[in-house]
Amino acid sequence: MLTYRRTLAASALAVAALVTTACSPGADTPESGGGSAGKPAARGTALAAVDTLTVKGRAPKTGYEREKFGRAWVDVDGNGCGTRDDILKRDLAGVRFTDGHCKVASGTLTDDPYTGTTVSYVRGRSKVDIDHVVALSDAWQKGAQKWDGETRRRFANDPLNLLAVDAATNRRKSDGDAATWLPPNRAYRCTYVARQVAVKKKYGVWVTGGERDAMKKVLAGCPQQKLP
Repeated sequence: MLTYRRTLAASALAVAALVTTACSPGADTPESGGGSAGKPAARGTALAAVDTLTVKGRAPKTGYEREKFGRAWVDVDGNGCGTRDDILKRDLAGVRFTDGHCKVASGTLTDDPYTGTTVSYVRGRSKVDIDHVVALSDAWQKGAQKWDGETRRRFANDPLNLLAVDAATNRRKSDGDAATWLPPNRAYRCTYVARQVAVKKKYGVWVTGGERDAMKKVLAGCPQQKLP
């Protein structure tokens, strides 16, 4: 009987020790905040900005036409050059012009954001596209159909939303969002998603639930990534 009582007492002490350890301030539990799980994103980061975007379902594509965003590549900044040439001048190296200052004749995309490769640009047979980081069709289905014409025109020509990229890869992207398409160049994904967040935040373009989750998944790997 004495042995039995000693066994019971030892068991009770072991259970008490386990409970004390589990509830101690140093335990790695959700309540104590141990580890990185549940840690809020730092203010000013792209990851934190994702939570400021409106989440809604995708609206129908009905009525979408490129022309609803104005004539392509207009001179919105009044510098005498169309937006396409402005972005080529910004993103290409070794730029040469057909007219001395505006129309880009040739150049080199030395580090294509989407593939990480070098792509040559020659006017008239270009392998370089100017991509809308947030596609016009995607924006149309997430709020832009209710904008006035001038807002759509500014959106389509905003340098924040434009990148010179490999044409073939851009065609494969089509109008995909972060839930359906990411650059094959993994090293650029954080920057790419951060730019999408910045564009959508600036214009009030909403995101779907799946898109928000995809953005957070990418940015969780670079939690200090800032908005461009």
